[in-house]
Amino acid sequence: MNRRRQETHTRIASFTIFSLILGGAIGAVGGVSHVYFRNCQIKTAREIDVIERRIEEHQLAIRTVQMRQDQILNLFAMRKTLEDLGTDLRPIPAGISEEVMPTEPTAVASSDTSL
Repeated sequence: MNRRRQETHTRIASFTIFSLILGGAIGAVGGVSHVYFRNCQIKTAREIDVIERRIEEHQLAIRTVQMRQDQILNLFAMRKTLEDLGTDLRPIPAGISEEVMPTEPTAVASSDTSL
């Protein structure tokens, strides 16, 4: 009986060692996959930011073109520009021009005679 008490119980079962190694490997694989997927998320977020910036730039360009178009098509500015250029163009008085509505196209007989 004394002999059993004096023995050191430092033996670890092979199953316990295998379980610890397997648990460590699973933890390592989980950590690596977490880092990989997190990096993919960060890269996707950066791409989305770049695309959003491009969209904002295009919207600004559209607004700028619309503003320039409104400035060019401004009736008073157009008249002043024409006067400054010294053209022979004059404004048309109201009532002289006639509005013409397009007519509906007539049906055309087809040349396909096969039945």
